[in-house]
Amino acid sequence: MSRLPSSSNGSGAGAGRGQPAASASAPLEVKLSPAAEAALAAKGTKGVPPQPTAAPAPQGTGPVPAKEPSKEKLATLSTTVLQIEKAFGKGSIMKLDEKAYLAVPGISTGALSLDLALGGRGIPRGRIVEVFGPESSGKTTLALTCAANVQRDGGVAAFIDAEHALDPSWARKLGVNIDSLLVSQPDSGEQALEICEMLVRSRAVDLIVVDSVAALIPRSEIEGEMGDATVGAQARLMSQAMRKLTGVIARSSCTVLFINQIREKIGVMFGSPETTTGGRALKFYSSVRIDVRRTGAIKEGDVTVGNRTRARVVKNKVAPPFREAEFDIMFTEGISTAGDLLDLAVDSNVIEKSGAWFNYGQLRLGQGRENVKRYLKENGELALEVRRKVLAVRLAAPAPGSGAGAGAGGGKAEASEEPGDESD
Repeated sequence: MSRLPSSSNGSGAGAGRGQPAASASAPLEVKLSPAAEAALAAKGTKGVPPQPTAAPAPQGTGPVPAKEPSKEKLATLSTTVLQIEKAFGKGSIMKLDEKAYLAVPGISTGALSLDLALGGRGIPRGRIVEVFGPESSGKTTLALTCAANVQRDGGVAAFIDAEHALDPSWARKLGVNIDSLLVSQPDSGEQALEICEMLVRSRAVDLIVVDSVAALIPRSEIEGEMGDATVGAQARLMSQAMRKLTGVIARSSCTVLFINQIREKIGVMFGSPETTTGGRALKFYSSVRIDVRRTGAIKEGDVTVGNRTRARVVKNKVAPPFREAEFDIMFTEGISTAGDLLDLAVDSNVIEKSGAWFNYGQLRLGQGRENVKRYLKENGELALEVRRKVLAVRLAAPAPGSGAGAGAGGGKAEASEEPGDESD
């Protein structure tokens, strides 16, 4: 005879009318056959079915160690890898830790604060980079400075001038060797991108600047009448170009820097109405996207001698994104390296600012920011010493995947991007 707990409603199951209800605490007796009693006893229970047991939890708090593949699977994989390398060449497939060149080298932008904001290396080599912003914000100046730094390191730079607006005298002021700079002024977007592809495939060019995406006019639009609608033609052109270029760019270690303009979307009630031209393909294929804005004017008396510029990294696949950098662009020299170094040194407590005076240890550098910039420019050895100390502070605690500290470039990581930006 087995006993099971009765229902909690206080009424016995199957009780007839007029019969007293069973007590809530009284157990309900169920009569089992002798064979059933014997079976339950053999299982080690008395009227209660056996309960399933849970698998033991892994010991420790760390991750569970991965199991090694079987020898047969490894042998098959090795044979397959050999067949792939025979068909497509050495290096077409490999284990991730076998890729010794995984650390991406870079090209300096000319502004130390922006280099640090990009991860300590500048813009990455072998990647697609987009620089966008309003007019006269410093986009072309930044691109030409990168070209000058490539030439200074013994590389070759090319400039595809789709806007037909390149100023050789300004390029020379920025340090560009115009005698060795390759320049093309194409007639259509297709011609510009075909020239870009041929230069990349040559593997002899280190940096290609395309100025600008908005000026890459499809041939169908050029051959049509003024006012003809060509909806999506430029976006389709850029999408096809990105698909063709992205693989060969990575293999050639050539950086392609696209300068882009901004437009405003119609009917946007919430969020930023700004967007870039050329569709979404360039946003997705770019490893780095830099938003360049003019924040103010630099004046000497009543004369404007430069612009204060802010560069925000809205996308970065080789370092933490959403960092900012501010620097001066002077009308006589371009990006002011001395002013950028001074701002970083003050922010890193390498140079002390007391009122209008700037002190480097016991050395008084001068009064006023412009005077100290001039002093650092005239004393190169002191500027190098300050630069080394700034880098020691900024790179003391590098963030994962980057060469810069958490506060590199004076920027801070944001929780979200601006509307219309992808950081996939």
